Amino acid sequence: MSSSPASVHMDEVRRKAQSLLSSSGVAQDVKAEVQTMASIALPLSEKYCHLEAEAMLRDNTASRNRLEALESLSRLVKALSILEKYGCNLTCPARPRYWRSVKHNNPVFRTTVDAMKGGRRVLYLYGYTNQQIDGLSFPDEVSEPDAEKVAAVTLEVMTLRTEVDMLIKGTHPYIENFKDILPFVEQQDVTVSDSVVILPGEEQRGDKPQVLSPSPKPAQSLLGQSLKPSAGSLTQSECNLCGRASSLVCPSCDNQHFCDACDDLFHRHPSRANHKRDKIQKTEQETCTICGISAVYAQCSACVQSLCLNCDMLFHSHPDRKGHNRTIVTPVKTSSPSLSPWECSHCTTVNEIRAVLCSTCERPRLATAASTVQESPMSVPTSPNTEWQCKSCTVVNQGSSILCIVCERPRLATRPPVAPVSSNPGSLSDAGSKWTCQFCTYVNTKPTGVCEMCNLSCKDSPGDLLPQSLQQTPSITTDQPQPGAKPQPKPRVHMELKRQKRMREDGLNLIHQIREAEKRGVSPEEVYAALCMCGGSNINPCDWLTSELPHLLDEICAMAASVQLNYKAGDSGIHPMVERDGEESEERGPNATGEDVKLSRAEAKLAWLAAGGDTDRAVTQLLRDRHVKMRELHSLGFRDVAQCEEALRLSGGEVKGALSLLQRPLLEPFHQRIWADQPEPPIDPKHPDKQRMCRRLLALYDLPSWGRCELVLSLLQEPGVTYSLEDVVQAVKESHDKDFIRRLLNNECPCCLCIFPRSKMQSLTSCQCSVCHECFRQHFTIAVRDKHIRDMVCPVCGEPDINDPEQLDSYFSTLDIQLRDCLEPDVYELFHKKLTEHALMKDPKFLWCCHCTSGFINDGDQLKVTCPSCRNSFCTQCKKPWETQHQDLSCEQFQQWKRENDPEYQRQGLAGYLRDNGITCPHCRFQYALTKGGCMHFSCSQCRYQFCSGCNNPYHKTGCKTPQCSYSGLHSHHPRDCLFYLRDWEPPRLQALLQRNGVEFNTDPSNGTQTDACGVMEQKDEGGQQIDSPCGIQTQPGQAGLCEKHYREYLVSLINVHSLDPALLYDAQELTRACERYQVDVQRGENEDDNTYHTRLLKKLMEVPLGEKVPRNK
Repeated sequence: MSSSPASVHMDEVRRKAQSLLSSSGVAQDVKAEVQTMASIALPLSEKYCHLEAEAMLRDNTASRNRLEALESLSRLVKALSILEKYGCNLTCPARPRYWRSVKHNNPVFRTTVDAMKGGRRVLYLYGYTNQQIDGLSFPDEVSEPDAEKVAAVTLEVMTLRTEVDMLIKGTHPYIENFKDILPFVEQQDVTVSDSVVILPGEEQRGDKPQVLSPSPKPAQSLLGQSLKPSAGSLTQSECNLCGRASSLVCPSCDNQHFCDACDDLFHRHPSRANHKRDKIQKTEQETCTICGISAVYAQCSACVQSLCLNCDMLFHSHPDRKGHNRTIVTPVKTSSPSLSPWECSHCTTVNEIRAVLCSTCERPRLATAASTVQESPMSVPTSPNTEWQCKSCTVVNQGSSILCIVCERPRLATRPPVAPVSSNPGSLSDAGSKWTCQFCTYVNTKPTGVCEMCNLSCKDSPGDLLPQSLQQTPSITTDQPQPGAKPQPKPRVHMELKRQKRMREDGLNLIHQIREAEKRGVSPEEVYAALCMCGGSNINPCDWLTSELPHLLDEICAMAASVQLNYKAGDSGIHPMVERDGEESEERGPNATGEDVKLSRAEAKLAWLAAGGDTDRAVTQLLRDRHVKMRELHSLGFRDVAQCEEALRLSGGEVKGALSLLQRPLLEPFHQRIWADQPEPPIDPKHPDKQRMCRRLLALYDLPSWGRCELVLSLLQEPGVTYSLEDVVQAVKESHDKDFIRRLLNNECPCCLCIFPRSKMQSLTSCQCSVCHECFRQHFTIAVRDKHIRDMVCPVCGEPDINDPEQLDSYFSTLDIQLRDCLEPDVYELFHKKLTEHALMKDPKFLWCCHCTSGFINDGDQLKVTCPSCRNSFCTQCKKPWETQHQDLSCEQFQQWKRENDPEYQRQGLAGYLRDNGITCPHCRFQYALTKGGCMHFSCSQCRYQFCSGCNNPYHKTGCKTPQCSYSGLHSHHPRDCLFYLRDWEPPRLQALLQRNGVEFNTDPSNGTQTDACGVMEQKDEGGQQIDSPCGIQTQPGQAGLCEKHYREYLVSLINVHSLDPALLYDAQELTRACERYQVDVQRGENEDDNTYHTRLLKKLMEVPLGEKVPRNK
């Protein structure tokens, strides 16, 4: 790029505008800068760095004449306005919700951006580079648009749109830059006014005004407007730089006029910064009485209207108003908003000449950028596509139309004045007793307040409703002429009143006859046709239809038959309507007139009504309808003309009825076969008559199409198939893809490994596994009869997780529906019984008996309770068998009494202690007299709840809801005082923790004897079954007669009872591992020694609470 002053100026303005647009995203903020860039004298190749402006202009105007090129430029301006809005949306801080994609199915997009050559290239520059089925979008890896690049491209789009708009208006200061691109810009037309007007200031001679010849206008621009004049010929309202309306004048610059934007840029130079500018006082101008927007151009004395040029041309183009003489008030200005495309002051979109609302933001043409006034919903439509009602003739027009389709008045025009109704001179009472409807202009008579024609009401006197200028003022005249006044001719009789009166009388008479006919079952069409036949007489149409219509219909049938015979006998080259084989009809009567053609009265009546009562047209229509019906029957395969004509006659001309009559003999063998006692033969896919097999498939299996029937036969004919016909039909109903159907028909059951179709496979809602119906039934039958209800999971993957109560409840609700149809009634009843027990276990009053496996609801509040099944008693709190010594003692006091006084308990020693403090299920509260040693993963036999026997936390088969847990297999989360971790400590270390806190513990057997084997009861897995048996491991001295494993369990139980924290005895490695396990920050501080570091870690670790569910029984 060159370093000329214009280029430097261009770069400076571009940088400023790009900074503003990328930060705010509002086109109004850079409007002045865009206008300046468009007015800089630079070639397009240097002015536009991103857009290929020359190529876009050439491609959109190539190989077209001048008018077509102008239309293309107008469409280009509109497309660039929409692209500008896309760019502003991307740079705006509050971007729209769906900014990432641009849809091609938008009708506005298709007719503007997509129709413009180079439009999608601009979208690519914005970042819409990913091609979709229905449009363009940003790539998935792009999270934010490049605001700087989008702002630069948007500025060039706005600049190009401004330059093209200036070309169309003829205000571009450097039009020579476009001569090589747009050759027609040099063409100039000379247009003349098509209306004859009287110039102001000319005198009129006599009664006839002087008519002047039209004068030629100055040289026109691209749209017929004058090209930009020199600086010296500028009008007071035009800016010297951009050609827009000026607001300032600078005496130091030879009285040049400037708008606000150009004045800010032009006087920014240091040499012109001190110039003093004067504001231009704007004078109010009279506006057009029709559109209310443009300045008045001419006044018409005949219409009493002040019109702008555009409205004058439209209004006086009517043949009745072409001869009106108008007087010019002001000369036409080249920048008139009514003759050129106008720019929206809010979004800067350039709209078409006749557009009332902006095509982008839907704001009115006269709305200002900062306007906050809420417009009335009745004055401006909410959308340009909303239908609007003309205020002159009340016709509802389409939203896209600007002029009314009936009266050709503009959309925003007010109601025209009502022409006064002339009356006989001197008839003051008549003028005061009549009023004109403002909606249909019908003259009504007082005192009625409802129009007799349009039935619209007037609340007050019609004269009061009209404005003063529109009210009818009766003229009080007398037969005697006034002295000095010219004699006036008597007004003619108002012919329009007579016409309206005659139309009203005829309409009321027709409505009366139609209502009377409806009472007698006669349609309005028949009344209208009868009036056409007997309208000149006083015969009632209903009486005529009863007496004369049958004879007329017979006459029409005879005339049609005669015309048909003449076609056959004359050989005139016209193809006959109906062909016959030469047989003569045996039936004669009103329904079979003629010798060869069989026509019915019903057909003749339909043709007569369609012809509106015209007999000749009814004959032609009758033959035409019969020919169409015969051709339809012929296309369905019925070639016998005589049978078709007879069927049509018997059915009254209805094709469906005739088709039923013609098909009845053909279906007779089928009826005989289906009502016979012989069984229906099976469908043979290898039968030679393929069409017959397809028809049977359609009749028996309700397949959607003939092609699906052929697909069924082709699948059954494949070699080595084992499908049944019903399975193939079911699969074909679901899809027409042969490969997909084969996959539906070949599914292996993971239980029995047999092949079944998809329709014979059963799936659970908790997983994606599918098994055959038989395996599904057998699995759940065995699970209901022999297993727990929590074992009723998927036989393949074992889903769902039974430890999740929400998932388990929703699973059983859907499983109940699936098992209802596949299980035997007694098995299904047992399933419901177990499901009920499962629900009862959630009741806090539910208890398990410690003597048997029964459960029941206990409503009492006493410690002693008796099982209704085995009649044995036990304690409701400690779940121990009831003894008389437990009466009036708490469970802890009773346990202490047994240790001190029960010889059997004392003989068992610590083995009995571990048994009494055994495992209690946290879900159903069932107690097990077992120790916690061995595997910590315990499964309750009553409710199948899986938990850790050391801390009662649940075991999860899959991912759990614990934060930051990454385990997906079987796992549980244990606290640091759980037996899961402390069982690995040596007994001396556990004893040291107890001694440190002053807790006593046993080292010798209570009975004073040392046994060789440990007698603590455990749950062992033997032969696939869980059996309770003694431990049997060799005991060691100093461990209270227990094996080392159970002695550790005894010591850990004391630690849990007294809630001792084992972290006090952690070494450095154990402390670090425990902090990592419980998500304690292990980051070492700067210059922190080991002792300080470990002390700080121990303090943070001890802030983590111990296990909440750890059993702490005493």
